[in-house]
Formats: sequence, C-alpha cells, structure tokens
Amino acid sequence: PMPLLDHFHPPVSQSRFWESFHAAWSVAIMERLNGDVLPQGYFAQAQVHVGSRIEVDVATFEESTTGAPSANGGTAVLAAPAYAPPAALTLPFVFPDEIEVQVFAERTGPTLVGAIELVSPGNKDRAEARQAFAAKVLSYLSQGIGVVIVDIVTERTANLHNEFIRQLNRGAPYLLPDSAHLYAAAYRPLRRRGVGDQVDLWPTPLALGQPLPVLPLGLRNAGCVPVDLEAAYSDARGRSRL
Repeated sequence: PMPLLDHFHPPVSQSRFWESFHAAWSVAIMERLNGDVLPQGYFAQAQVHVGSRIEVDVATFEESTTGAPSANGGTAVLAAPAYAPPAALTLPFVFPDEIEVQVFAERTGPTLVGAIELVSPGNKDRAEARQAFAAKVLSYLSQGIGVVIVDIVTERTANLHNEFIRQLNRGAPYLLPDSAHLYAAAYRPLRRRGVGDQVDLWPTPLALGQPLPVLPLGLRNAGCVPVDLEAAYSDARGRSRL
C-alpha cells in the first residue's frame, strides 16, 4: 500500500500539480471499475472539468453577422446567434469543479447509475461552492444514483459531507467530527419495504500517511460494487512517478 500524501503542500506540491494527479486518480478508478468490478452491461467514464465549462456570454460577438471576405471572394456570413431576451434578473451562482467517475448502465442507452466525486479546492473554497457541491450530491441521490465522495484537499478545512448533512437539517450521528478535514463517504439511496426512502451512509475519516479505504458504490437498481480507493491511488502514484 502507498500511504496518503499531502498533494497541496511541499514537497509534493513543488513537483506535481494536484490537478494532474486527481485526473490520473480518476482514470485509475475508472480502469479498475471497468476491469473486473462492474457487472456486464455497465461501464465507467472519467470526467475532469476544473473551472467552469458553462457557455461564455456571446454578446460581444453579436455586433455583426457579416465578416471578412471569404476565400472565394464573396462575403462570409456568420451564423446568427441564438436569441435570448434581456434577463429580468441575474442571479450570482457557482458552477462546481467536476473531477468525477461516472458509472453508466447500457440497457436502454447510457444511463447514469453511480458517481464518484474527487473533491477539489474550489469545491471547498467558499460557502456558495460548498452549497453547490452538496446540492449536486442531493440531486444524484434523489434520482437513486449512489455517490462516493473523496476529499484529500489539505489547503481547505471545510467538510463537504457535513455540509450535505446540514443541508438536510440533520445532525449527530450523521456528522463527521469537525476535526475530520480529510474524509471519504459513500451514500446509497434505496427504498425499504415498510420503512420508505432511506440513504445508507459510510462516512470515513482519512489521515495523511495512512491507507485509503474500500467503499461501496451503490448502483441504481443494481446493488453495490466495491471502490478500492487505495489500489487506484497506488496506480495513480505509480503512473505519476510519485
């Protein structure tokens, strides 16, 4: 096993970018799931978007629909932009970073059934970002999609598991200790006969220098599969020569 390193402070941060390592880790998780963990008819894909991937306002490009002469001597005509009326209001918003492994079922076309979230510093940065991340987890669970979150970010102390639990107006025993700045948690939504809708939780504090756990990823209508965070972390460290 390779014990957990601090990827956000020297000496590691001086030789490796955390974004690159998180990308490598997400790919390692994807490959292990696709190797021999997921049942037939399921597949995993890594998605890495650090910084917004939301559409940029194109107002500055709408001054003219005609441009420079074309190669054949005519006038090039630009495609007309999609029309949007002036907004009645503009709401400040945060679109969270995504470092994610998504699991899909192929039965009726690719359908998202599970997600593993590697937390970024931006996810923990400010209250709006933390709320947006918690809202994303809640959205997945509301659709019956199991979620695993993994937070090894040492430069921010917020706990996104606790943020999520507090958004649900829950307290102890569902909260991790305030001192648990590094942690992983698994959430499996399900409906139990005679009880109703529930979410099984596996909140787990992490520590530098210690191995990472194996957590269950709930797949919608398909039970659970193990996510070996330690094995994938070791793969990513090896590939990063770290």
